[in-house]
Amino acid sequence: MIFHLLADVIVFLHLGFVLFVAIGGFLVFRWPKVAWAHIPAVVWGVFIELTSRVCPLTPLENRLRLAGGGTGYEGGFVDRYVVPIIYPPGLTRGMQLALGISMIALNVAIYSLVVLKTARQGGRNG
Repeated sequence: MIFHLLADVIVFLHLGFVLFVAIGGFLVFRWPKVAWAHIPAVVWGVFIELTSRVCPLTPLENRLRLAGGGTGYEGGFVDRYVVPIIYPPGLTRGMQLALGISMIALNVAIYSLVVLKTARQGGRNG
C-alpha cells in the first residue's frame, strides 16, 4: 500500500514538474526570482523531450509500483500520462521535436518580456 501511494506521489510531482516547465515562465513574469528554478527545469525538460530520454522519475515510479505488488510500464512518464491528456493521437517524432522547440520559443518570448519589464522598472528607479 505504501509503495503504491509513493508511486502516485511521484506521478503528481512529475506532472507538477511538467506543468512548471510548460508554464512556469508566467510565474517568472510576476516573480523574477522563480527563474533560478525555472531555467534549469526548462533545460532539463527540453533535453528529455528532444533526446527522447526517460526522466529518472519514471523508473522510480515503476520500481515503487513493482515493490507494492503492482506492475510497471514501458516508456516514459510523458508517454504514459501526458500524451493521452495533451498530445494528439499518433504523436510522431517530428511532432515531439516541434513541441520541444515550441517550448523553447515560448520561454524565450516570456523571458524577453521579463527582461523588458525589468529594464523599464530599472529606468524608472534610476
